[in-house]
Amino acid sequence: MEKMRLVFLGTPQFAVTSLEALVHAGHEIAAVYTQPDRPKGRGQELALSPVKQSALRFGLDVRQPERIRHCVDDLKALNADAMVVVGYGQIIPQSIIDLPRLGIVNVHASLLPKYRGAAPIQWSIAQGETVTGVTTMLINAGLDTGDMLLKAETPISPEETALELSPRLATLGAEILITTLQGLSDHTITPIPQNDAEATLAPILKREDGLIDWSQTASLIHNRARGFLPWPGAWTTFRGQRFNIWRCSLTGAESPATPGKLFSEQRRLYAACGSGTVLELFEVQLEGRKRVDAASFLNGQRLSDSDLMGESTK
Repeated sequence: MEKMRLVFLGTPQFAVTSLEALVHAGHEIAAVYTQPDRPKGRGQELALSPVKQSALRFGLDVRQPERIRHCVDDLKALNADAMVVVGYGQIIPQSIIDLPRLGIVNVHASLLPKYRGAAPIQWSIAQGETVTGVTTMLINAGLDTGDMLLKAETPISPEETALELSPRLATLGAEILITTLQGLSDHTITPIPQNDAEATLAPILKREDGLIDWSQTASLIHNRARGFLPWPGAWTTFRGQRFNIWRCSLTGAESPATPGKLFSEQRRLYAACGSGTVLELFEVQLEGRKRVDAASFLNGQRLSDSDLMGESTK
């Protein structure tokens, strides 16, 4: 396999798998671009991105500009055969797209053109998809609209969360990235334009995306709870406080109770949802308290017939 001179742009843990695969494949990483260190946690200490931590372990040249668009001359001087972008977090301008002779390859965590945008893993689960995958594409000036190179599919299991799916897709993406670069080098891959008519969006998540609408069916709520881990999570209100649903599952049971009614049977915790469906809650968290299992929650809370989740929100 031909060894290339590459520039890598990435930030989150998802991107680390691709960076490490490139290093292990013997490619020359001329530089790694990642987001600047940001304050994090209660102490607001500067935190290194997962990609920066990995790059430093390999002794790579790490660069952290506030805006990549100001780095055209620096990137040109690196004279890379190709650039690789995995969750970098900034729009790549045309002035940079035009630099490498083989283009800029992006690893995107969906089967494009479905789920273009910042949160494809989360939204694919939230929308109830049973199959997803990764796509390598050549970046253009649009939002995940570039020509596709390779795809790889994988099933989503009924209980799988975004936290569980992400590392699987990261591994799959790294594998097809190596194959993609080889195919570009020896001209055995033909870029395929996306069909915009089939496109769906996976926008960046907002806090309100996690707010549960109890009039929806248990299946819809369960999908969003799985998809929105760890943030914004699936949340509602209970007795005027924020109430997080961390782990839940479908029951197949039916209940005539008003959607949002919280009830227990044989020391197990249930929530009535839309269309008479029922969700079992395994792990929950009241505002200002620790995450607990259903039994512990029931030990600390005496449920009444008047309790209804989601009656008021903050």
